[in-house]
Parts: sequence; C-alpha cells; structure tokens
Amino acid sequence: MSELLEISREEIIDGKWERVLNFFRSRSLWMLYYCTGCGAIELPPTMTSRFDMERFGIGPMATPRQADMLLVTGYVSVKTLKRIIRTYEQMPEPKWIVGFGSCPIDGGIYWNSYATINHLEKYIPIDMSIGGCMPRPQAIIDGFTKLMKLIDSGEAVGYKKYRLNHDWYKRNQREVLERTEPVLGSRPAQAGVSGVTGGPGAAGSGNRSAKGAFAGDIEAVELGDGCGAVRSGEGRHD
Repeated sequence: MSELLEISREEIIDGKWERVLNFFRSRSLWMLYYCTGCGAIELPPTMTSRFDMERFGIGPMATPRQADMLLVTGYVSVKTLKRIIRTYEQMPEPKWIVGFGSCPIDGGIYWNSYATINHLEKYIPIDMSIGGCMPRPQAIIDGFTKLMKLIDSGEAVGYKKYRLNHDWYKRNQREVLERTEPVLGSRPAQAGVSGVTGGPGAAGSGNRSAKGAFAGDIEAVELGDGCGAVRSGEGRHD
C-alpha cells in the first residue's frame, strides 16, 4: 500500500490517483436498498451477526445523496422504474447498482407481464447481477465481494457508461415511461354488440348495454392467462 501513496501531481492529473481511491472505495460502500420485490427479505440476515456484511465495510444508508450502491431487490414494475431512475440520478458518482435475482435480468416469473420491466440494464447500468430466486445471504456476500474486486480494479464503471451513453438510456426510458398506446391493443367488438370498443363510456346498440359488455370483458380477463390479456369469444367452462 505504501508504494501506491507515492504518486506525483502529474499522475494525479492523469487520473492514476484513481488506483488509490478505488482501493478505499471498494472497502467503504454505503448501500441504498430499493425494496422492489422479495429479495429484500434476504437483507436482514445478510446484515446481522451470522453473515455480518459490515465486516466488509458495507453498511446501509437512508438517502441517495450519501449512498454509493443501489440495490434493486426483485422485479421492477413500470411505475417503480421511474422512481429507481430518479434515485439513481440523485446518487453522487462513483455509484454502482446491484440487481438481485432473475427478475431484473429477464423479468423472472413475470417475464410475460406488460407491467413488468424486462432487462433492467437497458434503462440503468447494472454493475453486478446476483442470480437466484431469491439469492441467499451466501450468494449476496459473494456478489458483494466480487463487486468490491471490480471497483478495486477499476472495472466497475457503469456510472461512466450511463454518462457517456445518456441519450441511449433516456430514449429507452422514454419508450416505456411516456407510452400512451394501450399495451394490449384495441379490443375487438363482441358478437351482438356493435360500437363497443372497450373504452370508458363507450355506447353500444343491441340487447346488451355497454355496462354488460364491460362486465363480460372483466370476466374474460379473470379467466385469461394471468397477464391481463383479453381473450375474445371465451366464456366460463364449469
């Protein structure tokens, strides 16, 4: 360690002082855990006496302004993504993100849900992904130590990628957060109900009222495939 401290002013200007800074950064990580899903339940045993992640210099922080590491502990909905982005952008550099489980990677068991984000790395940079559903404390400790090594070697540079490719990330974010088109598409008119498009206040002619048509739609959703998709022409089969 003593040889690292013998650095001239020219080396500091050239950025070589980062070697020393990264050594201390990797051993003093303040984490902000955004409890989006079931991975949050694995944090208490990881923090307490049995596994004691504080022995690695990792501790909790209450606000993003003083945090170094953001934990995304499970699935991310579209509404939650906006809050995660705001939280991440409030954190000072250098900063890192750790994704817990398969949900931030590919949506996990919610991969086919229109309300769940797949591939979180398209919207914010992920420095470390910990596999599992959910990862146990041993896996979390292993992921943290690997992230510490990446920070120490200067390879954990997700925040730099976010800054240099800001337009690309923002474009992906806007595609989801500013979406106005219905995800499931327009509903086809049901047999015997003309003019009913499925929108609020839609009027129809025939024997069934619009209210009755919507009740049938709701029934179809409840009997659907669990992803909110409306199946036309499908009734209850006892």
